[in-house]
Order: sequence, then C-alpha cells, then structure tokens
Amino acid sequence: MNATQRQRDDRVAQSKSTAGPWLCASIFAATLITYWPALNGGFLWDDMGHVTRPDLRSLAGLGHIWFEVGATQQYYPMLHSAFWLEHRLWGDATLGYHLVNVLLHATAACLFGTALRRLAVPGAGLAALLFALHPVCVESVAWISEQKNTLSAVLYLSALLAYLKFDTRRNRAHYALAISLFVLALLTKTVTATLPAALLLIFWWQRGQLAWRRDAQPLLPWFVLAATAGLVTAWFEQTLIGAQGVTLGLTAVGRCLLAGRALWFYLGKLVWPADLIFIYPRWTINATIAWQWLFPIAAVGVLAWLWRRRAQRGPLAAALFFAGTLFPGLGFVNVFPFRYSYVADHFQYLACLGFLAATAAWFTNVIARWPALMARTAILFVLIVLGALTWRQSSTFRDVFALYRTTLARNPECWMARNNLGIALADAGQPAEAIPHYEAALRLQPDFPEAENNLGYALATLGKFAEAVPHYRRALQRQPTFAEAHNNLGVALMSLGQAEAGLTAFAAALRDNPHYAGAHYNIGLALARLGRTTEAITHFARTVQIQPDHSAAEFNWGIGLMLTDRFAAARPHFERALELDPDSAASHVTYARALTDHGYIDAAIAQYRAALRLNPDASEAHFGLALALRQAGRLEEAEHHFREARRLAPPAR
Repeated sequence: MNATQRQRDDRVAQSKSTAGPWLCASIFAATLITYWPALNGGFLWDDMGHVTRPDLRSLAGLGHIWFEVGATQQYYPMLHSAFWLEHRLWGDATLGYHLVNVLLHATAACLFGTALRRLAVPGAGLAALLFALHPVCVESVAWISEQKNTLSAVLYLSALLAYLKFDTRRNRAHYALAISLFVLALLTKTVTATLPAALLLIFWWQRGQLAWRRDAQPLLPWFVLAATAGLVTAWFEQTLIGAQGVTLGLTAVGRCLLAGRALWFYLGKLVWPADLIFIYPRWTINATIAWQWLFPIAAVGVLAWLWRRRAQRGPLAAALFFAGTLFPGLGFVNVFPFRYSYVADHFQYLACLGFLAATAAWFTNVIARWPALMARTAILFVLIVLGALTWRQSSTFRDVFALYRTTLARNPECWMARNNLGIALADAGQPAEAIPHYEAALRLQPDFPEAENNLGYALATLGKFAEAVPHYRRALQRQPTFAEAHNNLGVALMSLGQAEAGLTAFAAALRDNPHYAGAHYNIGLALARLGRTTEAITHFARTVQIQPDHSAAEFNWGIGLMLTDRFAAARPHFERALELDPDSAASHVTYARALTDHGYIDAAIAQYRAALRLNPDASEAHFGLALALRQAGRLEEAEHHFREARRLAPPAR
C-alpha cells in the first residue's frame, strides 16, 4: 500500500469517527434558521404553474401528470407528483412548500457531506455546511418553483452514493437502486443528466485513469437515459414553454463568449456573494469588443494550467465538474429564462458542489497547521458570515413586493420585474398603481405582449374597456396564440356591447388553450346573454370539469338548467356553488327566489335567512323572505320583513 493510499484510508477512518448525526442536525438547524424570513413567503412569478392545478388534483390527475404530454408546464413528473402530494396535504398554504424546500436543501447538504466523506475528501463536513448556508442557493430554496432543484439534488446525490457503493462491491442490487434513483432525478430536473459524466470524473480523480469495463461500460445506459431526457426537455422548451421565442441573435463565437463570461460570473458569485439579484441585467454579447474575449480565454487558460498540474487531480476535477454541470445553462442551447437574463443563481445549484468541495478541502488543509481554537474560530466566522448573507437574501423572498422592489433597486432596467410588480399590485386590488409599472415595462421592452395584456386588464378593471381593447390587440399582434389576451379582449368587447365579437375572441382563446377554464366560463356567459342557454350549459360544465372549485360556473350551470325547465337537476349545482362560496349573500338570494318559484318555500326561507346573516341590510333578502313567509302563513313575521325592506329601500316618489 502506497503512502497516498494510506493517507486516504486514514482520512476515511477519521471521517467515519465523525459525528455524522450531529453534523446533519447542525445543518438542519442552521438551514431552518437562515431561511426563516422566507418561510411565510407567498407564491411568486410562475409558482402557480407548478403547484398542482385543480384538474390534476385527483388520482386521475396524477395519471395525467405522468402520461399526458403537456399536462404540466414541463415534463418533470416526479417533481409534479411531489407537488400533487403536497397539495393534498396543505393545499395552497405556502408554508408547507417552503418547509419542504428547506428540508430538501438540508438533506442534500447532508448527502453531499456523506458523499465527500465516502470519497475521503478533506473538510467534508465544512463543504456540506458551506452548501447549506451559501447565499447563491437562496433562489433555489426560497422560491417554490425551484423545488425542482432541491428535490433533484437529493435524488442526484442519492444515486451517486448508491453507485459508489456499487463501484466498491459490484452488487447488482446497488446498481439497480442507483439507476432507479438517477431516472427519478431526471424526471425531476434534466440538469441531473450530467451525473454519469461526473461519476467518470470522480473515478479518474480517484484512480488517475479510467478502465473501459470497470468504469465506462456500466454507465453506458446512464448516458443513453441522460441524452433521451435532454432531448425531451429541449423539445418541451421549444414547443410548450416558449424557448423558440427566445432569440439570442448569437453566432457560435458569440455563444462561446457568453459561456466564458457566465463561467466567471458564477465563480465570482461563489467567491464573493454580493449583490445577488433575482433577475440580473441581460448582457450584450459582441465579438467586436476586445475585453469580452478575455473571459473564454481565461477559462481555457486556467483549465490548461490545471491540466499541466494534473498530478494533483483534485483542482482539475473540481473545475471540470463545475463547468460540465453548468454546461446546459451556459448559452449553447436556448432556454426560456434567457429572455430575461443569461445568468441566474438557480442555474448553479448543483454545479457549485464541485467548487465548494475543493474550497473546503483547501481550507481544511490550510487551517490544519493553525492552533485548534484559531481554526475553529475561522470556520465559525465564515459560516456566520454566509448565514447572515443568506438570511438577508432570503428576506427578499418574503413577498412579491419585497422581491421585485429589491430587484428593481439593483437592476432598474428589468422590464420583467416592472411587469410582475404591476401584477402584484393589481392582485392586491391596486390596478391604478399597477398601470405605471406596465407602462415602464413597455418603454423598456416594447415587444412585450404580457405587459400589453396586463395593462389592458388593469384599464378594464377600472372600467376603461375602450382604452383596454387596443392593448389587447397589440398583445395579439405580437403573440397571436396568446389565449389570455384573446379571453380578456372578449370580456372587454362584451362589456362594450359587442357580443358576437366577444364570442369570436373567446373561441380564439379556446383554440389556443382548450383547457382554459376562464374562457369556457366567459363564453358560457356570452352565450347565455344571447339566449343560447343550452350551449352555455355545455361550457359551464366544461369549466367545472377543468376547475372543480369554480363556484360561479356551478351557479350559472344551475341557472341554465333551471331556465331549461330542469330545476331538479339544477339544485345540486346551486348547493355545490354555495358550498364553495358560502359567503355570497347575492347567491343565497338568487337560489332562494328559484326555490320559491318552484314551491320549495321552507328551503327558500332558509336561504333568505342565510343571506341576511351575511348582510342584514339586504333589502331584497328581507322582501323575498317576507313573500316566502307570507306563503307559509307566517304573516306577523312576514310583516316585520316587509317593514325592514321598505326601511332599507324606500319606494321612489
């Protein structure tokens, strides 16, 4: 046994004596504390595109998640199955999702430390703590949508550990477990496709060379799976998510310039995690600007220097892991977020593991020569600083206003943040305050159909339907298959008395998105207004099928059945609507009138009383109740409600 092998075995023995459970307990506690400000944060940006839609919340919906292409935003069925389960546990309460993300991140940190200990890397525990507390991870942990990062990291690292065990023992059960975990990781996020290459890199680092039968051959199926997953994800990005609309305008040379700059950007944020931004400024890549060539030249130069020093393989392995894991987000292929920025903190969630492992190993070797107290103090200082930075960064995710205002303070030209802040204000009932932000977004990015649509919607909310229509039309000029803009245009046209034009717009929305519940509901209302009740019923029914908690569609379905002389069939829909929205006094009154007209006097009285409990000053409820009580022979009580109705709504003179 050579000296290097003996040293490695000594480190393994030392690592096995480390109090692993205590380290993991520390990681979980520290992670929970540093992410505390984000735990009660609300839904952000595209979170509602990930949290399970109403039509997918049943067992049948779980089947659609796995077997229906396009049922979810991306084909990540493992991720969306996790969201499906979480929604069944706590619905739309965001605390649960945030806690799961924090716990997954802490688990990934523990698995990372375990893998490094198994590989006898010095400073394994420190590396795990650095990963748990580094602020570049905040975007992945504090943003609900990025559960794809934290969950895939847990599966990725679990697969790595299982394969390392297989590599030692060559047990088929370990191989089956490892490849199963790898498949689940791919079905959570495709960036995990880099794992087989990472395993070969680890074996080269350990052994100095690779053997075909021992190292490469068992991983051939993994590479096939990785390539397949990558192609599927690329197809989804292009056809369903909208990456085909992302025009980088870059030549092959430009993409190399972008990749080099992105590599140094990510490395810089790991070394000096200051001014982290949710959306970074989008660079202008220009091959005629000399200094932009420095980034790829420096990257190639560093790799060449490390290759020449490959007798010490650790730094080169870490650098190759970092660059290789980042490769999918370096600009060689288009991804949708490039529309806003070429870089994002969550792109390097897995990639940073290589840098942190190398940094921890180097730092551990440096402080090994220091007095014990000084070494512990240095480690504690670094961790406290990182934890404080993570606490501060996670506080920006406490709500949409904090996130987008912080983004705009650091990146004032961020048109996406302007638009999203406008959406947040509109959702908070402040459409007038939202309008300047939409207008600013359009000044910064004139070709922005979402902002045109949102500006139109804010104007329509204020009753300015005629002013809203041109904005919807401009949105549709820029994006002809924009279902939401078609739907909103239909609402505006209906409000302006243009019923047929409104129907045409709703039909266009449904052509673009047949599962659009709002468009089905609106076309139902339009058809009902035109007297086409039977057709309207079909669309109300479809709305409820897509969105089972749509109380207004249930109620109007009931009205449609009643108007077509099917009151017995209508009653369950009225009851279901009131179950979903029990606080609507107007709905109780409408149902009560229908019950009265069909001779269900006692039931009508109960509905009128429910309306009055919600709104004691509802004159129409008092008057209807008086009529129902008189029919029931309760004249004295009826007279009281007649008097209340006259008091609240005196007859005109």
